[in-house]
Amino acid sequence: MEAFHDAGVRTTCFISLIFPGITDVAAIIRRVRDHCNLVWLENLNLRGSYKADIFRYVSERHPELMPTYEAIYLHKDRSYWSALDEETRAFAAEEGLPYVRDNDSMRRPFDAPPVIVNHFFHEQLVLSTKRKVCQARTA
Repeated sequence: MEAFHDAGVRTTCFISLIFPGITDVAAIIRRVRDHCNLVWLENLNLRGSYKADIFRYVSERHPELMPTYEAIYLHKDRSYWSALDEETRAFAAEEGLPYVRDNDSMRRPFDAPPVIVNHFFHEQLVLSTKRKVCQARTA
């Protein structure tokens, strides 16, 4: 990424999947901020058969985080992502970096600091859009 960016190619650092309590978003952004134009953030979504594998990994390596994972992935508690959103927004402000949700259309000069784009709530937007399309079709 650094080589491309240094050669004048716009680059994006996609921090995905963010594992609750494990991924240090701020540390990654600090490391890449001078080598990219965008930083995308996406939360860990547990769908399908690998949910059990992730739960097993967390219970073996980070058992103290199991209540958090159970709250998020069994009880659909979004408060962890809301708190990380607020924390990352504050971090971005301290670092002088623009911070937006689900919108990377911001056009900036190549040498401007990267825009941090939070996609934590993307699935809610997708569901909302699908509902609107379905309602429009039935109207």
